[in-house]
Amino acid sequence: MIPTDSHLTEKGLPLDEKQGRILLIACGALAREIIDLKVANGWTHLDLTCLPAKYHLYPDKITDAVRTSVAKHRTEYDDIFVVYADCGTGGLLQAACDEMGVKMIAGPHCYSFFEGNDAFAAKSDAEFTSFYLTDFLVRQFDAFIMKPMGLDRHPELRDMYFGNYEKLIYQAQTDDPALTAKARTCAETLGLQFERRFTGYGDLDTALRTL
Repeated sequence: MIPTDSHLTEKGLPLDEKQGRILLIACGALAREIIDLKVANGWTHLDLTCLPAKYHLYPDKITDAVRTSVAKHRTEYDDIFVVYADCGTGGLLQAACDEMGVKMIAGPHCYSFFEGNDAFAAKSDAEFTSFYLTDFLVRQFDAFIMKPMGLDRHPELRDMYFGNYEKLIYQAQTDDPALTAKARTCAETLGLQFERRFTGYGDLDTALRTL
């Protein structure tokens, strides 16, 4: 399950134990990757709280939800870092973070920072007919793609939605043959060519290391 606005580590720490602790306010779709990085690197000073992954589908909800979460936790931590890119907020999330005095990960969306923002930008003109999936979206393909678009009920809509796409690019954070096989099936379902691109954690790893 993806956690929703709940701590995965300590909370309610005594004041003298809060020094140096940083709260990550993240999209629920990034929870597994952030936890993996925390464990692999021993980043015990980072705590994590996640907003619902479904906001991926409703970006107009993200900015207010982040504001609420920052206000709720500000006094508990030395610092707060927002693990959302712009994610369809049209610059509103960055403006809110600037106003609140908290930093956020750079980039237009998670596809960009997983690839590496510079690398993604360099390819963007050549790949504007590509549809991207991450590990999370491969696992949740039905819940986040098929059902919201009505393709589970009306498969005839596929070409209306995806007729101008040519390729599905699976940005793999992990080497998982089962996920790769499912991603290939997703491409076939959408009638797209398939490409697997191992990105690892990209700029997500880099950004968290700076903390």
